Amino acid sequence: MRTSRNPETIHPPLAPYTHQIETTGPQRWLTLSGQVGMEADGTIPESPLEQLELALENVKRNVEAADMAVEDITKLVFYLVGEFDAESRKQIMGQFLGDHLPCMTMIYVVALASPALKVEVDAWACQEMV
Repeated sequence: MRTSRNPETIHPPLAPYTHQIETTGPQRWLTLSGQVGMEADGTIPESPLEQLELALENVKRNVEAADMAVEDITKLVFYLVGEFDAESRKQIMGQFLGDHLPCMTMIYVVALASPALKVEVDAWACQEMV
């Protein structure tokens, strides 16, 4: 069972996310390597926002390949290089997540594995066993 909480003893979330998610009972976990904004053919869009959309799509494709859904994602960590328009970033993330609010961390870094990459997303998903 998953229980999401935003304790009243700390500040409210600064964006659409949840401070904590507790899982109990039998479940299966999926841990992804960092997903970048790269197409299956190896091409990388120049736009950081396009890379963000593509990285999230790659997260979704990985989750679906494990017979899970975006709603099973419990944690996302974003590694971003350079400036991102906050409103556009929020819109892209909102389209990806819908009403689902996993735990999230956003970190700005100097660089990623390749100078062309501006986004990397780590994800964890958990599915209850029935």
